[in-house]
Amino acid sequence: MADSVPVRCPTCRRENAFTPPTFPCACGAPLTLPVLRGGVPVEILHRTWQASWVEVRCEVCGRQDEWPAPESGCACGTVVRLPVAPAPVPPPPNFPSSGPPAPRRAPAPAPAPDTPRPALRPAFRPVTIRTARDCVTAAEQYLKWLGYADVARTQERTASGVDLRGTGVVAQVDPTTRATQLREIECVWLNGLNASAIAVFFSLAGYARDARSRADDLHIPLFVMDLTGTPQPVNDPADELIKYGAAGR
Repeated sequence: MADSVPVRCPTCRRENAFTPPTFPCACGAPLTLPVLRGGVPVEILHRTWQASWVEVRCEVCGRQDEWPAPESGCACGTVVRLPVAPAPVPPPPNFPSSGPPAPRRAPAPAPAPDTPRPALRPAFRPVTIRTARDCVTAAEQYLKWLGYADVARTQERTASGVDLRGTGVVAQVDPTTRATQLREIECVWLNGLNASAIAVFFSLAGYARDARSRADDLHIPLFVMDLTGTPQPVNDPADELIKYGAAGR
């Protein structure tokens, strides 16, 4: 999971902790936006399409794509956009020299059969969130993108709150504007135990501190939803799920 960086509000001068968002690259690797430490945040007064995106290069495959620019909100109501480190310039190609040939490297050992490999998948296509139903749809599409092809929403939401079920996975989606509480985390975990499946949680407003801590203890992947419909991981189990997908569980 990405380390948080301090962000000083230009209005009230309060210092807030900000965790850079992580997105799935087209190669399947998690890509964390390289927020520039010590960079000067810019208050957002007027939004433009061009300023809302930044170019970032994937350290795994070298692909350079545009991603939503990182933004941070302060308790005083100020919203700022954070600068990111510029994409490194690729080194020039190495041309053969007239000297003696370089010694050949020994081939790298093959990974053990039981070692999970990073999943390769196309870029995720988000579902814009306008309603609570859109939150569930976005979570459903995201789980399918992770490899749970038969996941579908439940016919009627049960008292336990499970919204999505598939082979090897159950998921709950909290579309409210309050932080998800501890009880909801424990409920989806129990449902996962009963179904012998991994339990995943998606929240629109984030998680209470004790709920986040309990999810880490139970190894439950937690995601937050933004209005673009792209879930973002908030703990290590979520990062692992993005990296390896359903095949690695």
